[in-house]
Parts: sequence; C-alpha cells; structure tokens
Amino acid sequence: MMETLGVTATPYMTLLALSVILLVFQILLQGMLATRELGSQWNAGPRDEGLEPRGRFAGRAARASKNFRETYPAFVGLLLGVAFTGDDASRWGLIGGWIWFVARIVYLPLYLAGIPYFRSFVWLISMMGLLAMTIALFR
Repeated sequence: MMETLGVTATPYMTLLALSVILLVFQILLQGMLATRELGSQWNAGPRDEGLEPRGRFAGRAARASKNFRETYPAFVGLLLGVAFTGDDASRWGLIGGWIWFVARIVYLPLYLAGIPYFRSFVWLISMMGLLAMTIALFR
C-alpha cells in the first residue's frame, strides 16, 4: 500500500513543494519591500511601534501575501486529501491544484500592478481550482 501511495502521490508532492516555494517567495517579497520602505532597523527590531508599510508596492505585497495565506491551508489540506484518497480516475484533484497554483502566480503581479477586476477574476479561477479539488474528494 505505501509503495503505491508513494508512486501516485509524486505529482501531488511536487505541486506541494512548488506551492511552498511560492509561499516563501511572497513572504520574502513582502519583507524586502517593507524593509526598503521602513529600513533595516525596523526589520531587525521587535516592531513594537506597530508601523506598517504605507507605500504602494510594499502595502500591495503585504495584502497579496495575506490573501495567499488565507487560501493556502485549504489548498494544502485538499491536495493531501486527494493524494491520499486517490485521484487516479479523473485527476480532477491534481488539475484543480494546478489551476489554483497557476492562478495564484498570475494573481501576484496583477495585485502589485493594481489591476482591478481582472485580478478578482483570477482569484475566482483559483477558487474554482479549490472547488475541483473538493469535488475530487467526493468521487
């Protein structure tokens, strides 16, 4: 049973690893832009004063990262669920995972550029990916 799971879970674990890279990238981007605005002393300090970046890109990067982290736990849970319960017949769980992942990549520059409506549409596409993953769990 474990050998089969290891073989079939490989594309899911690849997607999971890539999603962690995207998470870390967003965190680093947010931190870099905030540090550029508020300084390295702020970054190294305890941040007790409650300062938040107010600049356009630092603020957008922080909000985009927060938005990513709001759906990320659902993505991870669903991805592991479809990996462990099996998704071999339809692969909708894996397809949904890739839809979510690619949409989240597209979403970031749209948010940083301040593009309305289309950015929201891309977010809806990412939600469709999560929906496909959820449906795959019930098959």
